[in-house]
Amino acid sequence: MKIVVIGGTGLIGSKLVTKLGEHGHEAIAASPNTGVNTLTGEGLAEVMKGTDVVIDVSNSPSFEDAAVLEFFTTSTRNLLAAEKEAGVGHHVALSVVGTGRRPDIGYFAAKVAQENLIKESGIPFSIVHATQFFEFGQRIADGATKGNEVYIAPVAFQPIAGDEVAQNVGRTAVGTPLNGSIEIAGPTRYQMDEFFRKALAAWGDPREVVTDPHAHYFGAEIDELTLVPGEGATLGQITYKDWLKTA
Repeated sequence: MKIVVIGGTGLIGSKLVTKLGEHGHEAIAASPNTGVNTLTGEGLAEVMKGTDVVIDVSNSPSFEDAAVLEFFTTSTRNLLAAEKEAGVGHHVALSVVGTGRRPDIGYFAAKVAQENLIKESGIPFSIVHATQFFEFGQRIADGATKGNEVYIAPVAFQPIAGDEVAQNVGRTAVGTPLNGSIEIAGPTRYQMDEFFRKALAAWGDPREVVTDPHAHYFGAEIDELTLVPGEGATLGQITYKDWLKTA
């Protein structure tokens, strides 16, 4: 099976390409670095030739509201048009748990726009909603830092290892299109501020975590269930403690 991975040189994409290759698939890493640009359309027609499945795990270089919306809508339109022309039979997209519940958050609104384009395209599809990755913990902490303090809301938080994100996305890609979505999350549900207290201690980071119910995440206040999946989610097995041993 020929599978094109958009964003295939990034964190999740590179893991996907490796895992799919190990299972005998022809996995192509497609990104601007490899001559495929979904924003400009460069290289799309060529890479789509003979493709069975497209997996989109690309991400916007900017998380500013207008920029991220422009990225996901433009790139997704270009990608879907190229897939239609080539007769691709399955489009898989990695999205975020909670997008539909909080469209007031700019990044989530952009992902909702992306998902709607996919649903309306007529191409069989599967959407995988994932919680935050362990690998992004430091970035989240940095974005919440003022001086030597990290302001985190006391809400539910259930991050997942990137390896298990790739595993679930890959499994979905080689299966029958869902024409719907699934949720995936880590094995442990934490209180977000407590998670980051433990994480910073494990990193040897001297910053202090401040519990703040009004702390922003992606530019907005979040409630208790914004970042966690509903019932029936697929849960990983790698704990944060175990992940740290190999990070």
